Amino acid sequence: MTPTFRDSLLKEIPNLRAFAASVSGSIQLADDLVQDTLVKAWANSDKFQEGTSIRAWLFTILRNTYYSLYRKRGREVQDSDGIYAERLASHGAQEGHMDFVDFRKALAQLPEEQREVLIMVGASGLSYEEAADICGVAIGTIKSRVNRARVKLAEILQISSVDDIGPDRRSVAALASGLGDGSS
Repeated sequence: MTPTFRDSLLKEIPNLRAFAASVSGSIQLADDLVQDTLVKAWANSDKFQEGTSIRAWLFTILRNTYYSLYRKRGREVQDSDGIYAERLASHGAQEGHMDFVDFRKALAQLPEEQREVLIMVGASGLSYEEAADICGVAIGTIKSRVNRARVKLAEILQISSVDDIGPDRRSVAALASGLGDGSS
């Protein structure tokens, strides 16, 4: 294990976190994926071919780790007697999927600098300080870019209040009426 290899791994952590967050949709899962990726890369450092892209190698490990986890979760059954499943109520996935499609389109309309810092801070969970270090700009610049990106996204998505996010009030009322009284 060379110090150069270790430094290369550390340098790629922010990129891995951003990629993992975009693939998994979860900051917590993204952190776990990055940790698993780094452990696997460290354990298999002898298989890395010097002169090739360590980023591509790490992203491949992360992607394969995610797919393995995804397949494993698809086979897991944690409520075998169905007690919790009977009481489960959820919103239709169609609206959530369409909201996500709209969000991705809106995100793509942001200027590159705003989109980049919004993903770093909002999706990857980096602090303003970490994002400023990565981008090589002042913390105030990062805060400004994030704020402008959030305002622009809200404008594009026509969001004026918290009530505009998530399920509509009728869906919430229907789900709430089926919970707590034993009926399904």
